[in-house]
Amino acid sequence: MGASPPAERADARSIFRWPKALEWRIARRYLRGRRSSRTASLNTVISTGGVAVGVTALIVVLGVMNGLRDDLRQRILVANPHLRVLTYGAGLRMDDWQKVMAIVRKQPGVLAVAPEVISQAGITAGQDYGEGVNLVGFDPDTGTRSVTSLPQSIEQGDLSFRTTKPDVDGGILLGTRLANRLSVYPGDVVTLVPVTQAKVNAAVGVAVPRFWRFEVTGLFDTGMFQYDNQFVVIRRDVAQKFTGLGTAVSGLAVRVDDPDHAPAIGQEIEKRLGYPYRTLDWQTQNASLFSALQLEKLAMGLIIFFIMVVAAFNIVGTLTMVVNDKTREIGILRAMGLTSPAVARVFLLQGAVIGAVGTTIGLLLGLTVSFVVDKSGWVKINPAVYFIDHLPVHVEADDVLVVVLASLAIAVLATVYPSRSAAGLTPVDAIRHE
Repeated sequence: MGASPPAERADARSIFRWPKALEWRIARRYLRGRRSSRTASLNTVISTGGVAVGVTALIVVLGVMNGLRDDLRQRILVANPHLRVLTYGAGLRMDDWQKVMAIVRKQPGVLAVAPEVISQAGITAGQDYGEGVNLVGFDPDTGTRSVTSLPQSIEQGDLSFRTTKPDVDGGILLGTRLANRLSVYPGDVVTLVPVTQAKVNAAVGVAVPRFWRFEVTGLFDTGMFQYDNQFVVIRRDVAQKFTGLGTAVSGLAVRVDDPDHAPAIGQEIEKRLGYPYRTLDWQTQNASLFSALQLEKLAMGLIIFFIMVVAAFNIVGTLTMVVNDKTREIGILRAMGLTSPAVARVFLLQGAVIGAVGTTIGLLLGLTVSFVVDKSGWVKINPAVYFIDHLPVHVEADDVLVVVLASLAIAVLATVYPSRSAAGLTPVDAIRHE
């Protein structure tokens, strides 16, 4: 006898129907404060603000993690090719590189290939101070410009390696941080000591290294701390003599059409070349770094997501207070013919409005903050730790879409309990409520 008619049961199918004009008016009325007020109530403002803060924080944090990943990737690929073709063994020597280069060029997806020499050396500018550097030798006139974007990062000089002093072994390019630490500028002379070319002196019976003198012909600034702090560049033929490779090279630098496809293209090249050749792509070289960034993005996103959960509890509390405050009105509306599903839709609309307005405000604030932080570069970070000197923020459409949908879903789900509580009130009990 006390059961509600089937048409009035507040089941999911009946609740999630398009609301009528009366339900919109009641929901709008409950979102306001006093009856004569035209502004939202304090509880509504707090709930909306909680959603907005959560959305803003999540968009900015995800943008920061994307920015770190993208900026690091861009800077890593300035002086680092997408792919390297090397040989097995500790010698890092490729004698038939012309033949191998011709085969690699025919591989689909490969845009440019160039030989390179990779080694390490000691460097000094004539003072008592010296340190180790990474040495790279290549031919700038044989396609290396299209393999890496290093030429675009040269601040002084160029890749011609033209010298002005007669008593030097060649020209050299230094990173700006290394040049500043050694206090050298274009036109100065630095001394390099190879780590492999030490010959035994017959007179003293010990290995005596040869000292190579290079004129600084240019400086580059990639924005990548590791490159600018430790790398030097010389011509390939000079690097072959410097390392004792003769006519051989260390390997081949390869540029592909899509950096993300470098591992797959590398596997195909390995199949074509066979043993003893191998490939090393930029993702494998920096796998630990990008894995850490991805894990940090997930962790930070999950932590900030709880802000939105807290905002959902604010919505639950706000609507529950409205139900308790408007119990008599709900009873009168039920007695006048408003069905249980209609009452549930009233509170569902309130939660949806709070979620939609809060999400919109948070979206606008998040995009604005992300744009300002990214373009201004005023958030500085330690380049020795993160390889870059400022905080980049890159907002991706997929992340924004997930945040918006999650925020709206949480706001709607937060209305389930209060809407069911309101829909379960019987007219008599509601009117008698004190």
